Amino acid sequence: MRGSEAGGPAAGTRRTTRIHVVSDVHGNTEALARAGDGADALVCLGDLVLFLDYADHSRGIFPDLFGKENASRIVALRTARRYEEARAFGRELWAGRDRNTEIIGAVRRQYAELFAAFPTPTYATYGNVDVPRLWPEYALPGTTVLDGERVEIGGRVFGFVGGGLRTPMNTPYEISDEEYAAKVEALGPVDVLCSHIPPEVPELTYDTVARRFERGSTALLEAIRTTRPRYALFGHVHQPLVRRMRIGDTECVNVGHFASTGTPWALTW
Repeated sequence: MRGSEAGGPAAGTRRTTRIHVVSDVHGNTEALARAGDGADALVCLGDLVLFLDYADHSRGIFPDLFGKENASRIVALRTARRYEEARAFGRELWAGRDRNTEIIGAVRRQYAELFAAFPTPTYATYGNVDVPRLWPEYALPGTTVLDGERVEIGGRVFGFVGGGLRTPMNTPYEISDEEYAAKVEALGPVDVLCSHIPPEVPELTYDTVARRFERGSTALLEAIRTTRPRYALFGHVHQPLVRRMRIGDTECVNVGHFASTGTPWALTW
C-alpha cells in the first residue's frame, strides 16, 4: 500500500485517493501480493479459486486431481455446451472418491496462500467459484469481507454484491435471482457499485473466447439506471465483447482480467 509522503501533503493541496481493483484472481497469488502497490486500498471482486484454467488445461484443482487430458475433455464438452455429457463424465471420474473432501481440501490450500497475499486494507466479496463459508477462517484482520453491504473508502461509498446467478455450470456460490436482487436493493445509492458479475447487457456478458453469454444481473442494471452510481465495477466475463461502456451517468468497467495480466485496474479521485 502507498505510504504518506514525509511530512504529509503540502499545505493547501488535496491528497489524491487511489484504489486498485481486481477480479477473477484464479490462483495468481504472486501478482495478488503486488496488487496493492501504490494504492490506498485494494478491492477484490472474487473468484480467488482456480478450479480449471480454460487457457492452460494443466492448471487448477481439476487437472491436479485427474490430469490434463481429462481436463481438456471437460473444457471441450463445456465449450460445446454439452453440459449433460460433461456432468456424466465428471461423475465417472469421481466414482469411488470423496468429491467434497478432496475439493474443499484443495480450496483450503489455495485460500491459505491467497488470503495471506492480500495487502492491508483489502475490501473483498465472493465470486461464483468461491466458497463463502471458508472465508472467515482465512481473512486476516486487514481484509474486510462484504456482501450486500456498503463501506466508505476515501470519502466515497462502495457497495458490494458477491456471487453469481444459477447456471448449468453449478458453481459453488450461485444464488437465485430473487436473493441476488435483495442484496442489490439493500445497498441503496452508492458512488461505486462493486459486483462479481456484470449487469445484464449483451456487450458486457458475452465472452468472445468461450463464445457464449455469461449470466448478468437485471437487478444490477436496474440499480445503475435508478441510483446512477459513478462507477459499476465487475468481472466474471474474462474476454468480454466490451470491457467498458457508459450506461447513463455510470461508467461500467470489467476488471476481470487479473489472472492473465496480473495488473489491477486503478480508480483515482
